[in-house]
Amino acid sequence: MTFIYPVDSNKAHPLPLSPEYKSSIKRAPNKPLIPMRHTLSELTGPVYGHETVREGDNDLTTQHSGEPIGERIIVHGHVLDEDGRGVPNSLVEIWQANSCGRYVHVRDQHPAPLDPNFTGAGRTQSDAAGYYRFVTIKPGAYPWGNHHNAWRPAHIHLSVFGHSFVTRLVTQMYFPADPLFPFDPIFNSVPDEKARARMVSSFDLENTQPEWALCYRFNIVLRGKNATPMENH
Repeated sequence: MTFIYPVDSNKAHPLPLSPEYKSSIKRAPNKPLIPMRHTLSELTGPVYGHETVREGDNDLTTQHSGEPIGERIIVHGHVLDEDGRGVPNSLVEIWQANSCGRYVHVRDQHPAPLDPNFTGAGRTQSDAAGYYRFVTIKPGAYPWGNHHNAWRPAHIHLSVFGHSFVTRLVTQMYFPADPLFPFDPIFNSVPDEKARARMVSSFDLENTQPEWALCYRFNIVLRGKNATPMENH
């Protein structure tokens, strides 16, 4: 068991200041951070959201009266600690654009259609082995105005909550061999190439359901040398 926090694993996470990602220039701190000790209440509670997960919240294709438009996919994997052990009872939430690359959000006004049968958000809890599973629609790429002709690769946002509010981690899952990777400053804000690869899911033929849905595996490693890059470090 690891008893010392592996500081070197912080190198896997995006740099606060990534000039090619223009909005990070305004958000990045320009003074040294001040460490703040957590109290017992912050480390042990409150548990956030676990009790409100309902059966079917992990299937984004059955939340409305009809089926959403697009390629149905399964996204699954494990939430793991630095030693490769499953982390049980983690609250895993996802949100994403629809198959046309548009979010159900007032700020998203680019000319792509909304899907009345797809809201783009779901949640589940990892089981005793740390396993989680979602059924959803493969999201589309979308323009985002960072630079001339800027497009985001297809991706799904994932949030993981532990047993207290301050344990939230957020990352993004990408799809294999996306041609937009070299042109995306958010993806490339993670400086280490091997760490960037850990944000890319793997195609999982074994768990693909014939004539129904392709499957992608995405394990979330919370820290350590194989940590998944997190955008809120």
